[in-house]
Amino acid sequence: MLDIKFIRKNPEKVKEGCKKKQVKVDIDRLLELDKKKRKLLQEIEQLRAEKNKTSEKIVKAEKKDKQRLISEMKKVDVKSDKLKPKLEKAEEELNDIMLKIPNLPLDDVPEGKDERDNKVIRKWGKIPKFDLPAGRQGFKPKDYMEIAEKLDLIDLKRAAKVSGTRFGYLKNEAVLLEFALINLAFNTLTKEGFIPVITPVMLKEESMQAMGYLERGEEEVYQTVRDHLYLVGTSEQSIGVMHMDEIFDEKDLPKRYVAFSTCFRREAGSYGKDTKGILRVHQFDKVEMFSFCHPNKSKEEHKFLLSLEEKLVQALNLPYQVIQICTGDLGDPSAAKFDIECWMPGQNQYRETYSTSNCTDFQARRLNVRYQKLGGNLEFVHTLNGTAFAIGRILIAIIENYQQKDGSITIPEVLRPYMNNLKVIKK
Repeated sequence: MLDIKFIRKNPEKVKEGCKKKQVKVDIDRLLELDKKKRKLLQEIEQLRAEKNKTSEKIVKAEKKDKQRLISEMKKVDVKSDKLKPKLEKAEEELNDIMLKIPNLPLDDVPEGKDERDNKVIRKWGKIPKFDLPAGRQGFKPKDYMEIAEKLDLIDLKRAAKVSGTRFGYLKNEAVLLEFALINLAFNTLTKEGFIPVITPVMLKEESMQAMGYLERGEEEVYQTVRDHLYLVGTSEQSIGVMHMDEIFDEKDLPKRYVAFSTCFRREAGSYGKDTKGILRVHQFDKVEMFSFCHPNKSKEEHKFLLSLEEKLVQALNLPYQVIQICTGDLGDPSAAKFDIECWMPGQNQYRETYSTSNCTDFQARRLNVRYQKLGGNLEFVHTLNGTAFAIGRILIAIIENYQQKDGSITIPEVLRPYMNNLKVIKK
């Protein structure tokens, strides 16, 4: 949520930011309601002061004047009672519009309409060559599902029988790979000072809304019918609300967490896209980084999270490219975002495997998470998040990049200590 004082002083900047994010919000109506609300509050406060004065007069008044003063006070009550519903109505509409305003993109975010305007800022690693020159033996790289099914690593048919489409069973060495990845992430990040946590996967509506994922994302979220709880789409949603209505000491910032959770997404906007396999599914596991940091250091913290993502993907020796996300492709809470896309040989393209976002004070205002400055003043923290491993997508990248001609998969060296030094997955 943006600061209403900032919106009053910078209405055109807010309008421009909404336009850059392709979001339509009536800022003029918001300011009109804000003005109306303040006027009504002032009138109610004046009536309250008038009533208090009258009450004091009644105590001191003679008997003959008391009835008149009581009558006057009742008239004040009637006026106040008429204003209160108007105030409630204005506040309700005002809050509704406030919640629909997205976080404004930072000035250095490239302007664009959608993902086609995102910018590649660097590449790392060598794309593996499976098709070798004439005279040398090579092979055409296979799609990960072809390899995984032959090695009995992923079972979609039984998952469809049990749960429907876009679900899968991980089996055998794929399970060991998942836990190896989780161990690698936690071992790496706890050494960097991250606090390990396993989060709840269900949130109350006010918690999910406070994180900024319902105004234009509710169609993506699963909700329980009986208890009206939302299933998390990423564990950042559970971490951010941990410190709702709390105050950090300035010296304790940044406060960094690394969390594991199962995540749930409807994938409502992806009909016809990646319908087979485990790239885009309704349920997946993920290791996520989250940071509460000082406002002056959030840009630096964002680069730090990105560097850790690169450290993890480089440890797996997977070729990738870093993408700077344009204004039109940013989600509501994000002021800036980077994606990492790993090379997928079986698909002959880069696919998103990581993201990291700087949400500035947008979520903190909704959550009322602040820090106390050394001078005693309270200010809102900045929140940031970043993928450590989205398990399904990293498994795809490993299977496709480490596939062998005989259909086996070489296990990345960094993961072998977590898999009893197993080197190859074969039939």
